[in-house]
Amino acid sequence: MSGNRRIGVLGGSFDPVHIGHLIAAEEAARQLGLQRVLLTPAKDQWRKPGRQLVAAEHRLFMLRLAASGNPAIGVSEIDIRREGPSYTTDTLADLHADLGEGVDLHFILGFDALADLPHWVEPQRIAQLATLVTVVRPGYQIPWDTLEATVPTIRDRVVTISMPEVGISSTEIRRRLAAQESARYWVPDAVLAYINEHRLYGV
Repeated sequence: MSGNRRIGVLGGSFDPVHIGHLIAAEEAARQLGLQRVLLTPAKDQWRKPGRQLVAAEHRLFMLRLAASGNPAIGVSEIDIRREGPSYTTDTLADLHADLGEGVDLHFILGFDALADLPHWVEPQRIAQLATLVTVVRPGYQIPWDTLEATVPTIRDRVVTISMPEVGISSTEIRRRLAAQESARYWVPDAVLAYINEHRLYGV
């Protein structure tokens, strides 16, 4: 509905947040006319067990530093506050309850994550709670047959956007920092200063 507030949701561990995350949020807001994109850090990684995340309060503070000064990007604590694993279906339901009526959620996820959606918890409910926003890479096609076997109406719930290629990952940033290599310009300056101040990631 045209009167609804169009809000983007970009989840992840953000360990740490980097410029690729911010570009994705900015481009989604611009291309889809979103009022705001909420960066939503997970409390834990149920899909990636075995890796210890930096404490939630550090990741949350770094996100706030990264989003500072940009009214199109906000930060939500909704997953951090919830007990138990960070399931997307719960995140979206809680955001609907938190933001109230008249909100139209757009959940931003990578192409690989969209293809993996049938293995998520309650994929059909996810598609009911939000429009799914993804980036299709050149030469790749969305596996509609596989997705529709689990979520029959999914074609009506997916929109695609274009995105510049940003070959940056939190994994590589952690590696560089642990090896005493520079991560300057990979993360916002304020975030890098915070990492150094609190001696995160082996700095």
